Amino acid sequence: MSWTKEQMAKTVAELFSDYSSVNLGIGLPSLVAQFLDPKKNIMVHSENGVLGVAGRPNQNTISPTLINAGKETISIKEGASFFDSSLSFGMIRGGHIDFCVLGAMEVDTEGNLANWMIPGKKVTGMGGAMDLVNGAKKVIIMMNHFTKNGKSKLVKKTSLPLTGLNCVHEIITELGHFRPLNNQFQVVKLANGISEKDCQLP
Repeated sequence: MSWTKEQMAKTVAELFSDYSSVNLGIGLPSLVAQFLDPKKNIMVHSENGVLGVAGRPNQNTISPTLINAGKETISIKEGASFFDSSLSFGMIRGGHIDFCVLGAMEVDTEGNLANWMIPGKKVTGMGGAMDLVNGAKKVIIMMNHFTKNGKSKLVKKTSLPLTGLNCVHEIITELGHFRPLNNQFQVVKLANGISEKDCQLP
């Protein structure tokens, strides 16, 4: 049985070390903020200039001026700070982000990532992904395992324009936890009832 989005987010959250700084990409990765262990004292960074994101707000705390890089409303934790985009990207490019969690269109066995463009199709854009894969100490991919056409996004060699070379450390999909290692995908853990054959690993 495949993991739910919430189970995927919990699995990602467990990979963070105590007192780390984390950047969460738009889409699926943004769910991770809701499953962080408060005891780990993790600070979530957003490219638009927030350090201290604390997941989704409720009706009493929602504010139209508090958003993340995906334009979603957020809440903040005690000690949060706000700054301009130049300082925000200075944090990223300066190596001050411990983990980043991004979506992907393809990841290959060398740890190469493609997540910003499909030739001939309209895609929102790269955002801060190219900065993050070079600046963050560890890159985690959280994505659906298959395309809408049923093809695995874990491939031997990506055919799409690259976001980063040899940059991916961990991959979480609804089918399990994988790791690019020695030009193949190491299976760290599979969802209950899922076999390696189901994953269509190259």
